[in-house]
Amino acid sequence: MQEITEKREEQERSDESLKALLEAILMASEVPLSLREILSILESEAYGESDIIRALFELEHHYRQAKGGIELVEVASGWRFQVPERFAPWVGKLFEARQQRYSTAFFETIALIAYQQPVTRGDIEAVRGVAVNSNIIKTLEDREWIKVVGRKETPGRPILYGTTEQFLDDFNLKSLKELPPLPELETLFKELAGEEEDLVI
Repeated sequence: MQEITEKREEQERSDESLKALLEAILMASEVPLSLREILSILESEAYGESDIIRALFELEHHYRQAKGGIELVEVASGWRFQVPERFAPWVGKLFEARQQRYSTAFFETIALIAYQQPVTRGDIEAVRGVAVNSNIIKTLEDREWIKVVGRKETPGRPILYGTTEQFLDDFNLKSLKELPPLPELETLFKELAGEEEDLVI
């Protein structure tokens, strides 16, 4: 019985050590880390993939239950610590000087690409009824929210656009299946765009 108790205590210490190690790695990383990347970092340790997965989900649960100032989330490119959305109004003030305001046209364009991909500029223009500003496409590419995913097999073979993993990360999504209903996304876009329609990017 004592041997079983000692083994259990040893396992608990090992689990806590792993969680502390994961916290340190993820806190220090500037980008989300995938399971493969975490396994690579911990390759010299005796932890298995199932141990790491279990520890990640336990940490995610712990931070969600704690309702503190940080949370652990899984996005498209991996795991990361971030500030909960409820603190965004205050934390956002730290970055006001760097924030860029976007127009409704900008967000309508990325919404169409996200929900209808792969799409061409012509597809977007047909829905919106106006030409797509080249600066919008360039800005979306610069932000790494969209990429060229091929060419449409029609005359002229126009470029097809789709969203990227970075787009999913920035919107806190694991996959496109998690996109909110379009009306909710439109509301979010309008809040981000503000009322300054003249700031067309």
